[in-house]
Amino acid sequence: MKDEYDFSNAQRGRFYHADAQLKLPVYLDQDIENWFSEKAKLKGVNLQSLINELLRKDISLIQEVTGKN
Repeated sequence: MKDEYDFSNAQRGRFYHADAQLKLPVYLDQDIENWFSEKAKLKGVNLQSLINELLRKDISLIQEVTGKN
């Protein structure tokens, strides 16, 4: 690293975007990923779509049981 940096021409917030969405990675155990990948392939969808579909169904069931949104 340098001892000093020149920020005299810097612009505050130049790369800030208020509407930016952060995508967090989700890591599955290898056996889980393999199983779901096979099911997604048989269904003709990608893995992400299948996992999202299943999670939405789980959320819906939880909301029905608990009565909460």
